Amino acid sequence: MTKSAKWFFEPKNHLIEDNKVIITTEPNTDFWQRTYYGFRNDNAHVLYNTITEKYFSFSVKVSFKYKELFDQCGIAIYQNSENWVKAGIEFHDNNTMWLGSVVTNNGYSDWATTDIDSNVSEMWYRLSRRESDFLIENSYDGFTYRQMRVFHLMQGNDSINLGLLACSPSKSTFDAVFTEIKMFDCVWGEHNCLGDD
Repeated sequence: MTKSAKWFFEPKNHLIEDNKVIITTEPNTDFWQRTYYGFRNDNAHVLYNTITEKYFSFSVKVSFKYKELFDQCGIAIYQNSENWVKAGIEFHDNNTMWLGSVVTNNGYSDWATTDIDSNVSEMWYRLSRRESDFLIENSYDGFTYRQMRVFHLMQGNDSINLGLLACSPSKSTFDAVFTEIKMFDCVWGEHNCLGDD
């Protein structure tokens, strides 16, 4: 993150270096809007930069040691309380964690997950932007990436607030460590609906 990075809900304890960020979460922090559960949470920790570039890719390595149910960290786009995205790993129990993402458009959140082993303690994420369309991918080694989801952000056509996310929805706290933070030319190519012929 650059020196111009800003906080949404700054934690009491954090470390920001040239290519390393540590966020120590505070209890009862989370993002969610309305859908199914009925509640609205809007206080996760996000260290972000405002990006005006319409075509780019961003990647980061995230390391963690979760403690309690729903502890989570990863990446986020936070436009406002009713339009945002988060992607990462969320702690479930000693056998399972959820690798997933939430896209919130116009005040309603969705949630897409897949189960992964609870022994995982690090993950790479790559987010690519093509105007207001986005691709999120994950990697276990920083080289081979696999698609998590493609989505459209209703308020994502102009500048976006892209950053590093960590939170603890229950009464927990942990350190989320972000390294290998990179921004580069978009690797998500334009779709050719006619195929290769």
